[in-house]
Amino acid sequence: MKNEPIPVGRPSLLRHTNALRILKLLRECGSCSKADLVRASGLSAPTITNVVGDLLSADLIKPLGEGESNGGRPPDMIAFKAERGCVLAVQITADSISFLLADLNGTELDAQKIPLANRKTTPDAICVYIGEEVRRLLRKHKKKRNQLLALVVGVPAITNVDDGIVLSISTLENWRSVPLRAKLNKIVDCLVIIENDTNLAAQGERYRGAAQGEETFILIHIGPNVGAGIVLGGQIYHGSQWSAGEIAYLRLPNTSRRRPTLHEFGELETVLTSSGILESWREANKKSGQDAAENPGTMDALGVLNLAQTGDARAEKIVQHRAGIVADIIVNLSLILNPGLILLEGEVGSHPTLISGVQKQLQESEFAVTRIGAGKLGNTSVLWGAIAAALEVIPSVLLPQPLG
Repeated sequence: MKNEPIPVGRPSLLRHTNALRILKLLRECGSCSKADLVRASGLSAPTITNVVGDLLSADLIKPLGEGESNGGRPPDMIAFKAERGCVLAVQITADSISFLLADLNGTELDAQKIPLANRKTTPDAICVYIGEEVRRLLRKHKKKRNQLLALVVGVPAITNVDDGIVLSISTLENWRSVPLRAKLNKIVDCLVIIENDTNLAAQGERYRGAAQGEETFILIHIGPNVGAGIVLGGQIYHGSQWSAGEIAYLRLPNTSRRRPTLHEFGELETVLTSSGILESWREANKKSGQDAAENPGTMDALGVLNLAQTGDARAEKIVQHRAGIVADIIVNLSLILNPGLILLEGEVGSHPTLISGVQKQLQESEFAVTRIGAGKLGNTSVLWGAIAAALEVIPSVLLPQPLG
């Protein structure tokens, strides 16, 4: 637990601020004594006693009995009441909607996925599916509707987080300037947060993946689409127009100079993505006059990457071309932000063959470029990032006003 400064204000505001701080500390440490809270917070023992009393009265913490003694009187242990409520993470993609339900300590309670094949994918339809699954999950786990305290939704789009508006999703029906938070607030009675999925993936890796303890790092996702989540000083950096990290629209050597267009894919998405790799594979076979070893109808980008790993010359050439582009992106980002870590994620981005190719191309860089690695959470990074975002605001949700 870190000792953080407490802002000064009127007595009621100060008492509320202290309660929020102690509630956050209890969530982070699991269980502790009042003496532990004094050391971690820097607050006086009488203040801690008052705050703990307030939190007990509000039914937000629970006594655990006596802890281990270090020679004196055994300390009375307390813990955050994680069963008081739950949070739900939702990830919307072109193919499915995924759900992750967790308690207020971040412990997984349930995970589900709804395929979208042969279903409507308009904003209203997606909201209906989410509402149905929310009700089903709460019934299954015997939770009341008011026990769902936060719903965080990750979308593959530029998102105005302040207003909860999704600017555009090209792979779904009629997703243009969608007030998704407002729509979901008609369905669920809790805090709703809408965020870009790659930003959440970065938060997920920092929460319980390959970026734990990192204050400044970048996660680059390369799969069906391309994007980056930028974390500066422990916080997601969105930019003035919410488009920080939209690297699919970068201009690099030997790529088109077409200007970024909101409702169209970025130029790099036609090259780096799974579909771009597969298209290059088909063209390479057509030019060589050779048939692919695999049935063209069943070959996919992962198959091309795996072939490159086994030494197939055609596949190696395709992957090395992509590795060069990714290396250029990493050099540019490193020169501007100089992060402590850059993670590669996604079906393409996290593949060992691509990462190896990128690392080789970066060997001659004498400065700026830092550690390169793969994300650990795979397809669950967005959902765990959403859980992390929900847990971050839970103290303010549980204590929205000063305790009386």
